[in-house]
Amino acid sequence: MKGTFVSRLGALLVAGLVAGCSSDSPTEPSPGPDPTAPVVYTALAASDGLGIGSSVECLPFIECPNGMGYVQVIARTLRAGRTVNLTNLAIPAAVLSPRIQNLGQQYGRFIPANFLDAEVPNVARDSTLVTIFAGANDANTIVEALERGAAGSNAAAFMDDQVRQFSAEYRQLVAGIRARAGQPRVVAANLPNLAGAPYAAGYPPARRQAMQTLTVRLTREAINTLTAEGVAVVDLMCDGRSYEPGRYSADGFHPNDAGYGFLAELMLRATNDASFPGPQNDCSFMRIVS
Repeated sequence: MKGTFVSRLGALLVAGLVAGCSSDSPTEPSPGPDPTAPVVYTALAASDGLGIGSSVECLPFIECPNGMGYVQVIARTLRAGRTVNLTNLAIPAAVLSPRIQNLGQQYGRFIPANFLDAEVPNVARDSTLVTIFAGANDANTIVEALERGAAGSNAAAFMDDQVRQFSAEYRQLVAGIRARAGQPRVVAANLPNLAGAPYAAGYPPARRQAMQTLTVRLTREAINTLTAEGVAVVDLMCDGRSYEPGRYSADGFHPNDAGYGFLAELMLRATNDASFPGPQNDCSFMRIVS
């Protein structure tokens, strides 16, 4: 199903992990699935889709029924009373687009794949549910590039351009899903303010400020606006649980079991509730760094 590229990529990633691992008018969200109907679930993700940081991590493209990541928790929960076929396309360190992949590689970041090239073409054509969690690796890549001179003398223009292009690429992602699978229920998580994540606690103030500015803008301008295109957006940015240290693994970036359980809970609510509330566009968590 996943083709030669994904097979080669899977071998590379398994080795790495073992080593250390617009529409013109608003569109109503597609309804939540019938609670008794079979579910064909496709997950687009990076390392989070494999539960990296949890007590049971999974390897790419391999069945992992006991995994503790949010994808595995969602699949197990949905299987209570119905059949679920899962296609987990998660690729560790993946970013949204080839453009961001190339940007990171210019500065020596290991980015083996991007969602548009490696994940969208493998979305199951009969998907009834698609979840997306993208952008954290992108934000880290963009901030590093900014610090290393990619913006030249105009950091504001560089940031504006990154947000604009990310927004267009995210819409391309959603359009690609629908081109393959029709009208599945699409559930996307926005980004928390990464300046408030434990891994960023020791960063210099300027880096944390850049992380905050970027992740707030990506959430507000690129992800939250997808509700107008029928995507159910899970609001991590404005949920205080996103910033609780006890929901993170030792690296301070990936969730632990509690963090993945929290994400699975929200995504399941968005999956099953056709009137799932939209995300907030302003909250105190957007101003963690003053």
